[in-house]
Amino acid sequence: MFAWAKCWPVGWRFNFKMRWSQTFIPTLKETPAEAEILSHKLLLRSGLVRKLTGGLYTFLPLGLRALRKVEAIVREEMNRAGALEVFMPALQPPDIWAKSGRLETAKDVLFHVKDRARKEWVLGPTHEEVITTLVADEVNSYRQLPVNFYQIQTKFRDEIRPRFGLMRAKEFILKDAYSFDANNEAANVSYQRMYEAYTRIFERCGLRAIAVQADTGVMGGAHSHEFMVPAETGENEVVYCESGKYAANIEKATSQGPVKTTPIDNFGTSEKFETPGVKTIEDLTKRFDILAERQIKTLLYIADGKPVIVLLRGDDQLQEAKLGGALGTGNFRAAGDAEVVEALGAHPGSLGAVGVTGISVYADEVLRGGCGMVTGANDDGQHLRNVNIERDITVEMWADLRQVRTGELCVETGQPLKIRRAIEVGHVFKLGTKYSEALGATFLDEHGGSHPSIMGCYGIGVTRTLQAVIEQCHDEHGILWPTSIAPYEVCITALDVEPESEVMKLANRLYDELQANGVDVILDDRSVRPGIKFKDSELAGFPLRIGIGERSLSKGQLEIKPRVGEMILCSPNDALGQVFEWIEANRVG
Repeated sequence: MFAWAKCWPVGWRFNFKMRWSQTFIPTLKETPAEAEILSHKLLLRSGLVRKLTGGLYTFLPLGLRALRKVEAIVREEMNRAGALEVFMPALQPPDIWAKSGRLETAKDVLFHVKDRARKEWVLGPTHEEVITTLVADEVNSYRQLPVNFYQIQTKFRDEIRPRFGLMRAKEFILKDAYSFDANNEAANVSYQRMYEAYTRIFERCGLRAIAVQADTGVMGGAHSHEFMVPAETGENEVVYCESGKYAANIEKATSQGPVKTTPIDNFGTSEKFETPGVKTIEDLTKRFDILAERQIKTLLYIADGKPVIVLLRGDDQLQEAKLGGALGTGNFRAAGDAEVVEALGAHPGSLGAVGVTGISVYADEVLRGGCGMVTGANDDGQHLRNVNIERDITVEMWADLRQVRTGELCVETGQPLKIRRAIEVGHVFKLGTKYSEALGATFLDEHGGSHPSIMGCYGIGVTRTLQAVIEQCHDEHGILWPTSIAPYEVCITALDVEPESEVMKLANRLYDELQANGVDVILDDRSVRPGIKFKDSELAGFPLRIGIGERSLSKGQLEIKPRVGEMILCSPNDALGQVFEWIEANRVG
């Protein structure tokens, strides 16, 4: 057996002959109307999946093979990194979610179900609460740490608008891992080990993934990184500089800020002026010739049930993830019009924070030192000018609240920042003690002192990764699978399928020898036109096609066609060597 064959997962070597006519690969000529992005279209057209209803998909044989190969890579790298595989219940009691606080903060995505006794349960979108409860019961000494548990399991998320196929589904497969350490130094080691494992996983899957600084969101914790796949159809935005030394999710990204407003030295006390019909920053700019950078944008939010005022420069946009970090809670939302009027006495468009008491004010750092500014007077149709922020407004907290814009300078490199869209395929968090304290996962140190475990959390969207590969690896003819996760590495296309023909005899012999050497191979034995076979092979994305026909065989040749690359003509006796050489040269990761 060729040495390279030993690299393939044992579970993916088969002893039976896989014929196209005996499996189920329902390829489509036309794209279903439901498909919104290219990878979704190819999932359906190549016969990988079929939709049951919005956000729910059935994996067909070809799609399942690719999915299992992604899972095998993930499992191998998790095991190599020292994580221990477990399998936890998808059905979870809501009381553990109440203990962590996420029964409320994550309520919008939780599925709630009741059993026959009318007892409530939660379908898990993730398993921090479950694993921490397990560790609280089973781990009680520093001698049992560090430990890292992982699983590959179906998760459930109540998406308000499922879309893009497997990218945003109600049911999906996630690899989630959870580390427990005795101190921060050890937790950092665990975090780095997972970070490196993720890098290997995505490389082996053939993905160009970028690790970016990320917001921790409702997960909480100290810091995190997301692994992003650049794609114009991605739902996330990544801020980066060309040197590659800085990259962050737009929710987390910082910059040196916009050009500072030119200071006004001579300004008097703030005074009202009439602004009838003004509802927006743009209205004030157009009708009163007041630049947006001279205006204070005033927003009202409700955080943990209480109103808070948020101030930004007029030409900036709020980044809500940053606001959540400043507020210290994920339980916040924009106030409704009635709440705005009740709190400030005016409608949006005339709001301000001058003279306001009893409501906390959070201001963006760009406004610090601002003077000669214009803001709403909390009186419909009225604004204030000559506002000195630090003189006229009581700011409880200054924070970076704004969203970075293209062209601003990087705080680390000084280079102009760029923004592009991307697909999130993985996320690593350093959680700290949020969950261990809430759920009692403590341990005794060598002196008998009790401490909460330092936790980390590490997720990979397995089904999303599969589709991200398609989104990144395709051409006008179909999918371009990396060899590592292709459903089949080689497709033998027989153009004469009569059982006793020389074509089928050679096809069967090559099939048997390839399979014996650990190659995943499918034999296209369908009685259809050659053009259909070739198009289906390209659509399905098999990395290598061996074409065998009577005409070429009569000349002592067969055709080896890489999915990308030039045709190779060779003799039947040289075919195996050519295939092995090509696979070795194109192995991923």
